[in-house]
Amino acid sequence: MTEVALHPELKERYKTIFEIDAHLDRLVQRIELLSYINPLNAEKEKHRFFASKYNEDPQFKYPKLKFDPYKLHQLFFSHRIDDIEDERIRNLYKEVIYFYSNMVQCIETIGDGKDFYYNSLRVYGTPTDRDVQNARFILHFDEDPPSAAMERKYTPEQAHTYFTEFGKAYSFPLNIRLTPHISADAMVSNSTRSMLLKRNTRFSDNQLLTLAHHEIGVHMVTTYNGLQQPLHIFSNGFPNNVETQEGLAVFSEYMGGALTVKRLKELSYRVLATHTLSKGYSFSDTFDLIHNQYKLNREAAFNITLRTHRGGGFTKDRLYLSGLRKIYKRYQKGKSLEPLLSGKVSMEYEKDILHLQNLGLSRNGPYESLSFREKKIDNPTLDFILNNLK
Repeated sequence: MTEVALHPELKERYKTIFEIDAHLDRLVQRIELLSYINPLNAEKEKHRFFASKYNEDPQFKYPKLKFDPYKLHQLFFSHRIDDIEDERIRNLYKEVIYFYSNMVQCIETIGDGKDFYYNSLRVYGTPTDRDVQNARFILHFDEDPPSAAMERKYTPEQAHTYFTEFGKAYSFPLNIRLTPHISADAMVSNSTRSMLLKRNTRFSDNQLLTLAHHEIGVHMVTTYNGLQQPLHIFSNGFPNNVETQEGLAVFSEYMGGALTVKRLKELSYRVLATHTLSKGYSFSDTFDLIHNQYKLNREAAFNITLRTHRGGGFTKDRLYLSGLRKIYKRYQKGKSLEPLLSGKVSMEYEKDILHLQNLGLSRNGPYESLSFREKKIDNPTLDFILNNLK
């Protein structure tokens, strides 16, 4: 990407901010959590778990760290934040540093059981009573009748072709790679600007449309919009940005005509699975809840349980449903979503974003989520559910 052009006078006036921001950027390149949290031996352990009749918990292995956590903590807190004269921006960067430091603690404790779980809580929180109530509310609804659109018949290579064609509607480069080492069927790596597809899976028509709007229409859009900002915190991520970003991504599925009751129920199962962590459930306990009590098929139940228990207890998945609820309510009020697409930002920092824009230190991104232009879905059940989430 080309360097963002900025007036020299502006760079000089906010020299301290740009220096701190640039140094943070160099540090943060090493700590993308999702590149460390996905087990290297998930398939092998899944087969072993199934062979044990769901009794022997998987023993996952994770990638080795490529940085020294202690030194990185030292470097984060060595910045002279108090030299930033603007109080709002000074407080923003303090919170950014705390957020990145918490992320380092998450990464360095992956696989350490409760240590990782407690660090995960600091970054992602735990499901609230309202989250759990909303999840249970959704599970009362019947799924749409089976259709050919839900049949998993496409190979990863065919999915690659589909996403390549879909991506032509956007003007940014789309790098797609196949890998066996991800827990989801697809994800975006922000640091490498890549869309990763799970090698050993198959995709349905509905899933291809869902992932296209979710991963390309939002996650890739905010990745490239963030890179066009004068400050790197927009591409590296504001504190607590996951709820907003995943909420936008699922909302894009809705606006693009891909969201189903089945998908909403999947997000609900994720909330209930992360809720089991606070109760001390083991992997097999959570799997039993999802597979035997809620009657989800064993492959889907394993994937949800894996996403929840990887690392030692990962609570990120609780945020998709609550994020969707917040974005949907914002949309219903007619409030613009554009500021939230300006990078990896969070709704709770919207006043900070507007403040930066007023100073000339931020701008609206050049890319938009195409699905937001018009609502392509007509499903009264979905609207009833979304309107009644608490």
